[in-house]
Amino acid sequence: MKKELLIASALVGSMGLAGVAEAATASFAGNVRNGVSGSDKDDTTNAGHSSDQKASLTFSISETTDNGTKIATGFNVYDEGANDAGDPSGLTLTFTDGSSLALIEAGNAATGRIASVPGASGEQGIGAVASSANAAPTAITWGSASDNVGFTYTSAADAMGIEGMTFGISASFGDDTDGTISSNAETSYSAGVTYVTTAGDTTVTIGGGFINADDSNPLTVNDKTDVVMMSATAVTGDLTIGAGWGSGSGVDGNTTEVDSAQILTMGASYVSGDMTMSVGMMDSEAKDGAEGSNGTETDTLESISASVDYAVAAGVTATVGYTDVSAGNEGSSVPGNSGSAWYIGANISF
Repeated sequence: MKKELLIASALVGSMGLAGVAEAATASFAGNVRNGVSGSDKDDTTNAGHSSDQKASLTFSISETTDNGTKIATGFNVYDEGANDAGDPSGLTLTFTDGSSLALIEAGNAATGRIASVPGASGEQGIGAVASSANAAPTAITWGSASDNVGFTYTSAADAMGIEGMTFGISASFGDDTDGTISSNAETSYSAGVTYVTTAGDTTVTIGGGFINADDSNPLTVNDKTDVVMMSATAVTGDLTIGAGWGSGSGVDGNTTEVDSAQILTMGASYVSGDMTMSVGMMDSEAKDGAEGSNGTETDTLESISASVDYAVAAGVTATVGYTDVSAGNEGSSVPGNSGSAWYIGANISF
């Protein structure tokens, strides 16, 4: 449950200018997740179980000008098992017609326009596939890349007079590591469209777009990212089904060339009273190669997951989750990143 706060500027007050600027309105929300997870990898390592504890706290800050434009930002304070530092958000302007302009930490319009495909919840996982030599995508948004100096414009609903359509365009310019040879995103462009319609008792959402970004590394063959993505969901009563697809090329890290990347995701969820049952699958592959050469070796990643969430009380959800993963690198199985995993825990949000 969000709490309303009034945040005053101590700096302005200390300079004797308290009457110049008033406080903005803010709200906060967060959650704490506690549970037990375990894995049984194909190479028999890390079998057994361990505690799994994570927490996050998000502040949203906004104010509305006299002409009706809303100015919003925020920041996160999180643990998530790795970092407890604050993470500030960018700046978003929402206009009276419902359109918005995001400034700073913007530039990926396509990722905001795709439909959200159902998938299993829980904290179960096999291992850090991303840190291995496996270049297969893990999500249809894998090509998201932009410099923080950018913008995203999102249209109001029923854009251009078409009922159910919303579009977004974005670009970013510059390189936070300019002057060095790196594969961080430099100039990027992105666009995406979402269309929502109804057919009888079913609501259908279709979304998709593209992202293209270059880098400052003259040694790589590929752009930082050049991908397309699309997804669709259908909701009928308590049942939601969906599928997503992505394809493209890019540079993984600073040196690994990634070609012919393809990913397919599918999922479904069903709500029965206080219980939500979800299943999801992913099938992806990519060809990777050394810096300056075309990708020729095929990496693969497949997973099937399921979960059951039960609303115990207001803001308290118990979760049981399971996943089975099969990873391959250059045509050979990777036992250390393959196997099954499970999770039992509870999420308390406020």
